[in-house]
Amino acid sequence: MSYRKGSKVWVEEKGEGWVEAEVVEVKDRAIVMLTSHRKKITVLAEKCLPRDTDEDLGGGHVDDMTKLTYLNEPGVLYNLKRRYALNEIYTYTGSILIAVNPFTRLPHLYNEYMMEQYKGVRLGELSPHVFAVADASYRAMVNDSRSQSILVSGESGAGKTETTKFIMQYLTYVGGRAAIDDRTVEQQVLESNPLLEAFGNAKTVRNDNSSRFGKFVEMQFDANGRISGAAIRTYLLERSRVVQINDPERNFHCFYQLCASGKDAELYKLGHPGSFHYLNKSKTYELEGTNNEDEYWKTKRAMDIVGISRNDQDAIFRILAAILHLGNIEFSPGKEIDSSKIKDPTSNFHLQMAAKLFMCDPDLLVSTLCTRAINTLEGAIIKALDCSAAAANRDALAKTVYARLFDWLVENINKSIGQDVDSKVQIGILDIYGFESFKNNSFEQFCINFANEKLQQHFNEHVFKMEQEEYKSEKIDWSYIEFIDNQDVLDLIEKKPIGIIALLDEACMFPKSTHETFATKMFRNFSSHHRLEKTKFSETDFTISHYAGKVTYQTESFLEKNRDYIVAEHCNLLSSSRCPLVSGLFGTLPEESLRSSYKFSSVASRFKQQLQALMETLNSTEPHYVRCVKPNSVNQPQIFENQSVLHQLRCGGVLEAVRISLAGYPTRRTYAEFVDRFGVLVPELMLGSYDERALTKGILEKMKLDNFQLGSTKVFLRAGQIAILDMRRAEVLENAARHIQGRFRTFITRKEFVKTREASISIQAYCRGCLARKKYMVKRETAAAIIVQKYVRRWRLHRTYQQSHSAALLIQSCIRGFIARRYFSVIREQKAALVIQSLWRKRKVIILFQQYRQATVAIQCAWRQKVARRELRRLKMAANEAGALREAKNKLEKKLDDLTLRLTLERRLRAAGEEAKSVEILKRDKLIESLSAECAAAKSAAQSEHDKNLLLQRQLDDSLREITMLRSSKIMTAEAERENSNLKNLVESLSKNNSSLEYELTSARKGSDATMKKLKDVEGKCNHLQQNLDKLQEKLTNMENENHVLRQKALNMSPLNNMPMTTKAFPQKFATPIGLPNGEQKHGYETPPPAKYLASLPQSLTRSRRTRMPVERQEENHEILLRCIKENLGFKDGKPVTACIIYSCLLHWRAFESERTAIFDHVIEAINNVLKGEEADGRLPYWLSNTSSLLCLLQKNLRSNGLFATPSRRSGGTLGIGDKIVQTLRSPSKLMGRSDNLGQVDARYPAILFKQQLTACVEKIFGQLRDNLKKEISPLLSVCIQAPKSSRAQPGKATKSPGIGAQPPSNSHWDNIVKFLDLLMDTLHENYVPSFFIRKLITQLFSFINIQLFNSLLLRRECCTFSNGEYVKAGLSLLEKWITDATDEVIHQKRKKKLEEIRNELCPNLSVRQIYRICSMYWDDKYNTQGISNEVVSAMREEVNKDTQNLVSNSFLLDDDLCIPFSTEDLSIAIPAIDYVDIELPESLHHYASVQLLLKHHDPQPV
Repeated sequence: MSYRKGSKVWVEEKGEGWVEAEVVEVKDRAIVMLTSHRKKITVLAEKCLPRDTDEDLGGGHVDDMTKLTYLNEPGVLYNLKRRYALNEIYTYTGSILIAVNPFTRLPHLYNEYMMEQYKGVRLGELSPHVFAVADASYRAMVNDSRSQSILVSGESGAGKTETTKFIMQYLTYVGGRAAIDDRTVEQQVLESNPLLEAFGNAKTVRNDNSSRFGKFVEMQFDANGRISGAAIRTYLLERSRVVQINDPERNFHCFYQLCASGKDAELYKLGHPGSFHYLNKSKTYELEGTNNEDEYWKTKRAMDIVGISRNDQDAIFRILAAILHLGNIEFSPGKEIDSSKIKDPTSNFHLQMAAKLFMCDPDLLVSTLCTRAINTLEGAIIKALDCSAAAANRDALAKTVYARLFDWLVENINKSIGQDVDSKVQIGILDIYGFESFKNNSFEQFCINFANEKLQQHFNEHVFKMEQEEYKSEKIDWSYIEFIDNQDVLDLIEKKPIGIIALLDEACMFPKSTHETFATKMFRNFSSHHRLEKTKFSETDFTISHYAGKVTYQTESFLEKNRDYIVAEHCNLLSSSRCPLVSGLFGTLPEESLRSSYKFSSVASRFKQQLQALMETLNSTEPHYVRCVKPNSVNQPQIFENQSVLHQLRCGGVLEAVRISLAGYPTRRTYAEFVDRFGVLVPELMLGSYDERALTKGILEKMKLDNFQLGSTKVFLRAGQIAILDMRRAEVLENAARHIQGRFRTFITRKEFVKTREASISIQAYCRGCLARKKYMVKRETAAAIIVQKYVRRWRLHRTYQQSHSAALLIQSCIRGFIARRYFSVIREQKAALVIQSLWRKRKVIILFQQYRQATVAIQCAWRQKVARRELRRLKMAANEAGALREAKNKLEKKLDDLTLRLTLERRLRAAGEEAKSVEILKRDKLIESLSAECAAAKSAAQSEHDKNLLLQRQLDDSLREITMLRSSKIMTAEAERENSNLKNLVESLSKNNSSLEYELTSARKGSDATMKKLKDVEGKCNHLQQNLDKLQEKLTNMENENHVLRQKALNMSPLNNMPMTTKAFPQKFATPIGLPNGEQKHGYETPPPAKYLASLPQSLTRSRRTRMPVERQEENHEILLRCIKENLGFKDGKPVTACIIYSCLLHWRAFESERTAIFDHVIEAINNVLKGEEADGRLPYWLSNTSSLLCLLQKNLRSNGLFATPSRRSGGTLGIGDKIVQTLRSPSKLMGRSDNLGQVDARYPAILFKQQLTACVEKIFGQLRDNLKKEISPLLSVCIQAPKSSRAQPGKATKSPGIGAQPPSNSHWDNIVKFLDLLMDTLHENYVPSFFIRKLITQLFSFINIQLFNSLLLRRECCTFSNGEYVKAGLSLLEKWITDATDEVIHQKRKKKLEEIRNELCPNLSVRQIYRICSMYWDDKYNTQGISNEVVSAMREEVNKDTQNLVSNSFLLDDDLCIPFSTEDLSIAIPAIDYVDIELPESLHHYASVQLLLKHHDPQPV
């Protein structure tokens, strides 16, 4: 490809992978470029890759790699990097999802609301997300009834486990299986992870927690798409790691955890891992940031969770300890040739411990390790093994035991989760180790990379299939496109009879074979294979060119790690174990195995078979791919290491998918996008309306390009063709820029000349002005000097005068002050004497007043107490009479069956009860008399104390009189001045006497108060005893009344059985509060005990029987109301006929005044049945109008009549439902300002409850109508949200090509919404829905539109563009015009906000996360202007990361408001009163007898 000066390219750099550069000079074959680091380099043109010139516009990133202009390695890398910087961790490559680990919490991406957004949405419709892949697999499974698989790959730390968790979380959400033991299937699978990680994960060179097995989580579903079970399948466990590891790797985690377990390790005779042969081959025993002891207890806790018993746990750890002891057994040559024995006492100790832990015979264990049996026709031949064969036999036993233990753990985990064996469809989630390439690669890396080659072939087939499907859907020719496959690598590894695995198995069968002979034979057979290379510095190492790059393998340990033996002696040994778990791991061997006690088994061949089984499982499912990427090795957020990510993209097959795309048509654009970008190349064809497909073809033909394909909606270009178009486009834009620059320079020069000329004229005028102003200033200064001199002289004279005047005033004021102060001191002494006298007289009067007031208060309290008791008795009697009939009826129904028994018992117990009560009354009378005596004694003591107080008060008064006389004599006589000192002494003595008297008075008052307190306590006890006596008398009266009622009931049993159904309907339905839980029902309508009013029961029952309706009349009333509700009676003068007739009938039948009636229940039930019918949605406005009108009539014409005036006894102080009903009844009339009760009806409890039920019915109808409208408008709104993408294909669209005027986009979709709103308004007006409801309905509907539009901007990047903003703005202007045309009674239009108001009001209401989301998603797709700067976006990202922990909800989406936006008080205020008098009955109801009076009288007042 040729480059020109100014071209933007990618150039490869060692440290960064790829860097941005710009061509500054073009030579013959080399080009000179300036990198982003401001470094000049010279490279060959073939070493560079083209870069999109417009990549910095539109946010600089795309959510699907296939949308990249240049689909190449650096383009993919830097697109991921830019998205990662914006916390956009998910990116598509076609149907493949790439997930970059953010290493931080992003809870807003995984909440339930986000799952709801992706539910049922086509893949690619919303921003990339793991939920989209999970939903695509679930929908494909449900629609096609075919099992699905999701392959999650990536190296350890890339987030595979978290991704798997989110996938299972979403499948649990849409699958909807209930939790078992408060744990979902997802939780149960995840709780098994610590256990599987302990036994299946180990440290490798690159990762500290690498999975050494493949995990396939199978979510099982029933025919209805509900989760019915789950299972975990494991594949390809790396068994050889148990006996052989390389430094600095580690064995499986469970061994190190057991060695660090403390007491448990001592129990199993374990110590430091360095003392065990299987662990000390590597010097790495600890992991940074991990405590082995803590991990041990986590593993045990995981065992408890999955249901492994304590005995089995002990057996598991015994097996692990036995394996470690087994590895420490060493062998030495025996007495015979080629025999072996236990080497030393240390080895013998480990042998004994292994046998003890396995619970088997030690001698049998020695025999199993050192000999083997060969079965022949003559019998078994025992052959001794040499030291190396015995060691291999030991290692084979350790690997076999560990592998079977791991399989047993997986089986128990599956039992804990619960499998559905009858499930026909599943979704499998595969989590398997990724491609590995280390400095030293051994047999394990060879097997792992072989598995990844297999999976990559499956992946390549899927990618190619997706390419084919897109080509087919676009109807283009693709037959000549070559499929890039890696079958040659797979044949090299697994093909029979000559493949690496086959050659390895062959070498292992010969005891004398070594890795040198294996390598020699391999190089001889594959000398010409282009995928296999021989290394330069080693005769045995070989290099395979994998899809992810070349990997060099060291063959030193290939043969040892591949050898595995199925030894019958091992199975016989461990099946004889006394431990049930150990013996259960080794069942009965098949007959073939018994014939040969020492059968060779190839690890590589078994690995290949398991891999083949996995591939068969995957081939039977529809695959979906998630590639997890670890952005850095330090596990820190916002760090992106290019080299590491590139390596993972190669290993994950993403770049291989890019290579497959490059083999076909890597560049594909919709016709609208292609014309928008390259329409500038043919401006002559852009005039007026045009066909975009034909225009695209014209552009490509003009550029003389071939091998392109025109599909149904897209144009497909071969690799490199888009670069040619971009180069030509850049030339056209540069020429246009030069022309614009020339015109702009002319304009600037002309503008500078005009400014210079205007400046010279201004300078001249300024100079002339300066001269004139200078002359004027000289004249003004001369005049000012004269004026200043005049004012200075005046100031000096004035200052002298002021000083003299001030001195005179100061002397006069000092003399006058001295005289005044002397006079004032005399007056103050006289006034002080008068004040002392007045205060002393006031003190005497106050004391006397307080005594009189205390006496008065005591008398008043006694009188009020007496009046209050009398009033309390009256109120109790009144309260008991209110619910007598209802409670009596309930009492009678409960005791009807045992009436005869009760009467008999009452006769026997009455005499005994009367005697006991009389004895108790006599005891209480004696107690009252004793307490009365104590009360009289206390009163006499208080009276004596009071007399003492009076005596002390008289003495105090006498002393005060003496003081007054002495002071008056001192003032009146002059002779008393000589005796002043004597009088002062006398006054002091009297003061002391006075103080002592006051102290005695205070103590006397305290004693009096204590006496009064005791008296009150005694009086309280008396009152309490009196209350107990009253209660006993009341119980006696209740029992007598109950006996009387039971006798009366026995006499009238037959009439009671014939009572109408209405007498039972009320207590059965409304005896407890409606809608309250069982624990709170006692706070509702509570009725007092029936024993207080049963005396008047016979009269009440007689009156109710005399006034009740016949059953036939009641059924006729129900039929009338049912016909009114089922038929559409319409409206008259804007008033709903049905509501008015129902209210008139209920009023005429006195239903509101009835204590018990079921007619209200029939009305509510009939309305609910109508709303459940097939045409219920169409009748919602009709019934909203009727129910609201009926509710308005009830609110304005019913009054509670003091039904709840008497407070009922409730436990606690909570507000019962009765109080709420009273508040509901009273508040509307207060708000309306009604002061009279004229025309109102006294409502009983059923009527009040009916009003509450009707209120709930109105709210239900309103909510149902609102939800239906949202469902109907959602498809229209979704079309509007996606309209900009589809509208580009229409002729006459807006264009950004130069010289062409913009045409407004089509608003046909918004017109559909306007038509929908018009139809809605017509429907509401036809049914005379009150304007109050219309306003609330339209407000919530527009709020829903706002929420959906805002969320679409934040979820769809293609919607968050400049052109889409213009389109939405045009559509919203239509809705605004519709609001303007609507009348004020429908909706109140808000005034337009100014820019400053938007800044001050709207932006502060948005959260930081929402603003950050908008800034990171927005891009200008029309004018390609620069968006928000990277510095601002980075600052906002830091704020978002800081606020993540503080926010209650981290979601950036808005939630829909589902509340009911009005209350009962709002309805009573907003809905006008309805006159129901002039509503005539329909002819269909005239033949009923119950409504004849309504036909004669239009006024339906009670008769």
